[in-house]
Amino acid sequence: MSPTPSRDGAVRRAAEHFSSGAFLSELRALVAHRTESQSGERGAELRGYLTDAMAPALAKLGFVSSVVDNPVAGGPPFLLAERHEGADLPTVLVYGHGDVVNGHEGRWRENRDPWAVTVDGDRWYGRGAADNKGQHAINIAALAQVMAERGGSLGFNCKALIEMGEETGSPGLRQLAGAHGQALAADVLIASDGPRLSAERPTIFLGSRGALNFDLTVNLREGAHHSGNWGGLLANPGTILANAIASLVDRNGRILLDALKPREIPPAVRAALADLTVGGGPNDPAIDHDWGEPGLTPEERVFGWNALEVLAYETGIPSAPANAVPGVARATLQLRFVVGTDPTEALAAIRRHFDASGYDAVTIAASRMETFSATRLDPEDPWVHWALASLARTSGKKPALLPNLGGSIPNDAFSETLGLPTIWVPHSYPACSQHAPDEHLLGSVAEEALRIMAGLFWDLGETGPAVLARRRA
Repeated sequence: MSPTPSRDGAVRRAAEHFSSGAFLSELRALVAHRTESQSGERGAELRGYLTDAMAPALAKLGFVSSVVDNPVAGGPPFLLAERHEGADLPTVLVYGHGDVVNGHEGRWRENRDPWAVTVDGDRWYGRGAADNKGQHAINIAALAQVMAERGGSLGFNCKALIEMGEETGSPGLRQLAGAHGQALAADVLIASDGPRLSAERPTIFLGSRGALNFDLTVNLREGAHHSGNWGGLLANPGTILANAIASLVDRNGRILLDALKPREIPPAVRAALADLTVGGGPNDPAIDHDWGEPGLTPEERVFGWNALEVLAYETGIPSAPANAVPGVARATLQLRFVVGTDPTEALAAIRRHFDASGYDAVTIAASRMETFSATRLDPEDPWVHWALASLARTSGKKPALLPNLGGSIPNDAFSETLGLPTIWVPHSYPACSQHAPDEHLLGSVAEEALRIMAGLFWDLGETGPAVLARRRA
């Protein structure tokens, strides 16, 4: 314990935790767990990550943990943990997911092992280094530095939830939140996932766009028929499906069906987006400025509007085309949507539109087990101003504020089911190659993130009660 415990002392400890190599050692131990949730063959490893890695790490900080079976049959387990310091103190819920996508062994550059952290300059390669092991490891390490500076206390109550199925749509998470509402009750969620706006700029986001994946199929007949004998006589399912899709979204990516679009971008959201710039990084693709909804900035299109994407399309045999009219055509589409769009109504609206437009041969079916809902905390919430000020104080930079992430996370389990204000502080960056070979965490971002989170958790103990008072006023 420092002679006079201080915020600067906690931030300094976080920097030393990084420079000593201690954080790298912690991350290496986590990445070594082969927690691929998409394979369906890693049940023991998924549970072992909770019992052998997370529970012991949190126990060192005085947390009492329990592993809870998934409410969904066959779903991976959850870890619930709590450290209680006082009934009059604020309570924070922290979240992370220990599962990862498939390792893709043999496809990494220089034949890197996805289950070991390889340091190459500022890049720390390894599956889960960015998504999400490195991110929740940073937050746990920051909690430890605050406790060390305070002489064994945090100054607030802390609960932790670690899930092992986020990469498969978080099965059971919403049911768990509903069934364990009291155990997970808190004043605010502070969690980390996804990328910063850029590697250089600390970022806060307040929710995420939702995601609805669905399949369109035109199945007209068994088998294909010679196009010389039957071309011009048989309806072509590929042509029908292409035109059906074109009635939903035009050649420039503009959504044509009003039911798939939000009504507006709220003024507070538009104001926050005016301070942001998307893209421009060394590994970022060039933005197509004439794509999507006309009249919107690129930032408004990805963070404030909906996008309808064709993810896959197949008719015939693309790898070996035959001179034949195919019998079947299939496509998978995805609607990324913001608050104000009802995903439960979207498929019904498409069905009505197809029927009215003569595309009754097109069948529609949801293609994911879970649909991520769109969520967004009010940018004017006191927790938002508090978090922005804390990050600015530690980093010396103006943080980026995203009203919602462009991608999708299961934030609705926290914002809707548990009713929590949600503050997300991501520790990755857009070119981290998450979900692909060569996934990596930037060491420079990890170091800054450790300091930022130590400052944020310190401030929670110092000024969190005042934020709660303002919210209740």
